Amino acid sequence: MPATRLLRSLTGLLLLSACGDLDAASAQGIAGNDLVAEMVAQLSTSATLTYTAAYHLAGGATATLTQAQKPLRQGYDHPGGRLVVAEDAVTDCSASACTLTTPPATGALPPALTTVQAAGMAPPPMVVQLLDAAALDQAVTIKSRDTTIAGHHATCLDLTGVDNAAARDFSACVTNDGVLGSFKGTIAGTATDMTMTEYDPAARYTAFTPPPGAVTRDRR
Repeated sequence: MPATRLLRSLTGLLLLSACGDLDAASAQGIAGNDLVAEMVAQLSTSATLTYTAAYHLAGGATATLTQAQKPLRQGYDHPGGRLVVAEDAVTDCSASACTLTTPPATGALPPALTTVQAAGMAPPPMVVQLLDAAALDQAVTIKSRDTTIAGHHATCLDLTGVDNAAARDFSACVTNDGVLGSFKGTIAGTATDMTMTEYDPAARYTAFTPPPGAVTRDRR
């Protein structure tokens, strides 16, 4: 799936970029880059998992991220509908209609992910982009902390003053399994505050099908 390949490719690019900046970076900057690179690598491991994660969103709404392998696919159930990203199609659904489009080229995010983000979720590929920008900014302020989310240990980074990113200030937590545990920040003008409330190491396969009664349009 393109989103997963993006996670992996950005991890490699991030590590190379961090190495190239070592000579010019201060000791604090190097440490910050290392922390962000570790989080990107940790979040990227989620691409190999099958799981269902439920999230509490700002304002009391809920959302679910489901992932399965063979074939690899992700399902986002959010307040505005459902998005399924798979190797053969991107399916964007409201309550009554779904539109199928061709997945983007390798290394590109499906445009429909912006619908998920606008509904108050922070899709992991977008979080990786934000972390990538933070790793390349030597002036960013980074604070690390540990916490427990839905019974799982998680490492968190609080980042302030990130340039050239869709969110200038944000916090992200990733569990030891590599799953996005929480995110708080304003992405492209949308306030986002999501925290995982439930984790199941199995996929709920209804997340990959259109809602009952929805009309499907295939525009591939």
